Amino acid sequence: MFKMNDLDKSAYKLRLIEKCKNHVLAVIENTRKEMEDAQKSANEYGQPKDRYDSYRAQLLTRGEMFSGQYQQAMEQFATLEKIGVDKVHKKVEFGSVVITDKQKMFIATGCGKVDLDGDIYFAISPTVPIFEAMKGMKRGDTAIFRGQSIRILDVF
Repeated sequence: MFKMNDLDKSAYKLRLIEKCKNHVLAVIENTRKEMEDAQKSANEYGQPKDRYDSYRAQLLTRGEMFSGQYQQAMEQFATLEKIGVDKVHKKVEFGSVVITDKQKMFIATGCGKVDLDGDIYFAISPTVPIFEAMKGMKRGDTAIFRGQSIRILDVF
């Protein structure tokens, strides 16, 4: 990654947020379709054939599972909406991009691996243990996580 000023960092973070939002929107759309398909299948099957008929219950349970995933994805999107791109963070906190000697992270929501211009970032939730190990640290600090030292090269 090239040397960036605060304006470059804000623009880069905005692109990272947009990548995460696009990922979450795809999850929202897929789970919405799966919920509708499960409900449609349950409706087409009709009423249980007897009291031991578990197939319809399985269809409804499948729909409920996708409903939970849908709700989780909606919450992830709402979390991404809360991140201010104008703020360039000086310490590891919610909304910051953290570059370490091991990996690059975006402290937002658990979207997983994000590829931005060939750089791999891990979008993580502020509830995961690695965040707790680095919380409040600044550029140049070293965190210890699971017996390994992690040097923070940059935070923005």
